[in-house]
Amino acid sequence: MVRLAAEGRFETFGSQHLAALGVLAIGLFAVVWIGWRVRDTPAETRVSRTLAVGICAVTIPLQVMQFLPAEWNPRTSLPFQLCDLAWVFAVHALWTRSRLTTTVTYLWGITLTTQGMLTPDLAAVWPEPRFLMFWAMHILIVWAAVYLVVGLGIWPTWATYRRTVAITLVWAVLAFTYNAFAGVNYGYLNAKPHRASLLDLLGPWPLYVVLEIAIVAAVWALLTWPWTRREATAGVAATRSSA
Repeated sequence: MVRLAAEGRFETFGSQHLAALGVLAIGLFAVVWIGWRVRDTPAETRVSRTLAVGICAVTIPLQVMQFLPAEWNPRTSLPFQLCDLAWVFAVHALWTRSRLTTTVTYLWGITLTTQGMLTPDLAAVWPEPRFLMFWAMHILIVWAAVYLVVGLGIWPTWATYRRTVAITLVWAVLAFTYNAFAGVNYGYLNAKPHRASLLDLLGPWPLYVVLEIAIVAAVWALLTWPWTRREATAGVAATRSSA
């Protein structure tokens, strides 16, 4: 059942939530088409860097806005969530064509960012700054991930998969430590979100954290595997054609 947003409060799978997911879905087709059109052409660098600048132009002001007195909240305003880092990786990948930062953007975006969009821990509604920041950041990260991997063909490898897992574990340790000292809960590493989420299926803390890490690593491996096989097949074909 579609629920309308209560006055002043976001509703999961309400009209505003479904509208945001619709924008995400429509944009996915657009970025794949653009990526296919510009891949390996002189226009690729220009288009990719324009997208990188666009992400910065949208995300940086919204990040800064969270530090204004009217928006400041020590539990949510600091840039410690994975999505606060993912957009930086996305910009780097778009600007440099780095396979590592592309893999980070892809694996974080397709799994963790989309999960955050399906079960958002969000109270603000359109057009409040927190609403705009949340959806702009999350949607742009996923669009960038799909554009880079599916559109441009910058495929993940097992080496970049392992490095992505290592980067994520370093972030988890740092975020957990900060949470414990500051009494906050970035990344939901120290407690589950107040709203319903997939973490509710994984048991109490700390079991859900351990299971989440194992499940995420396994899902990331499954997301990496088809691209490694495709690259191996492409390499064999290239070798045969040059023989």
